[in-house]
Amino acid sequence: MLYKALVITICALSFVGCASVSMESKERSDLAKQFNPPEEGKSGLYIYRSGMLGGALKKDIWVNEECVGESAPDVFFYTEVKCDKEHKISTESEFSPNDMMLNTECEKHYFIKQYIKFGAFVGGANLEQVSEEKGKSEVSKLDLAKIGNCSSIYN
Repeated sequence: MLYKALVITICALSFVGCASVSMESKERSDLAKQFNPPEEGKSGLYIYRSGMLGGALKKDIWVNEECVGESAPDVFFYTEVKCDKEHKISTESEFSPNDMMLNTECEKHYFIKQYIKFGAFVGGANLEQVSEEKGKSEVSKLDLAKIGNCSSIYN
């Protein structure tokens, strides 16, 4: 029984492709990976997805119900938000968005990892804040995606 399940899983995964999204230029990506301080009065948000799990899935990311973009494996987004505020960061999931709240301080960067989790029907997604050290390490291996192009979960 376990053998059959393993064979079915391997076969299913062999038919899964990788999702792709619109990307920024290498120059803009390299600049974002310098982790320069955010604009005065702002906080920087790096929101990223690494790894191939759920490679065929694109999942929307929203900050304060404003579209950041669709994620795919091995991409990140960079955006700035007003500091000294609480912000709602959301990702598309199976049936409704998964949200997290983040309190920001001025001129500081925050790193949010989006990860795919498999549920009842299709892959869902969730978010977690990671340390600056871990975030910088992971983002430095990824490419910058263009802001925009979300589905209509908040429209």
